[in-house]
Amino acid sequence: MSKPVTVELLEDIIAAFNSRDIQRIASHFADDAVFYASRGKEPDGAAIRGKDAIADYVAKRFDAIPNMSWEPVYDYVADETRAVSVWIVRGDESNGQKIEARGVDLWEFRGDKILYKDTYWKIRN
Repeated sequence: MSKPVTVELLEDIIAAFNSRDIQRIASHFADDAVFYASRGKEPDGAAIRGKDAIADYVAKRFDAIPNMSWEPVYDYVADETRAVSVWIVRGDESNGQKIEARGVDLWEFRGDKILYKDTYWKIRN
């Protein structure tokens, strides 16, 4: 039996991302999950499909932003399948550009596994 979506589950997911442990991060995703990244050529950002592809994408993002981290602001569980996380992302891109931006993840779950992760963050200029 899977766990229900809770604020604690969202906190565990953010902690997994902050651990930079790719397997730990991937363990939260359903095999057929889709991660809509904050960047990409499409209006929805890049759509990364499948747990293995998501793990590869996240590993490459950590290579590009070696010290990337998320500071939780708040989490909200809308119902048994949907939730929202607000956070501040920080890091230094490999090109030297500093990142500090407020962002949001819109989550959809199947049981306690992420089915969709849709990420947005503020563009600072």
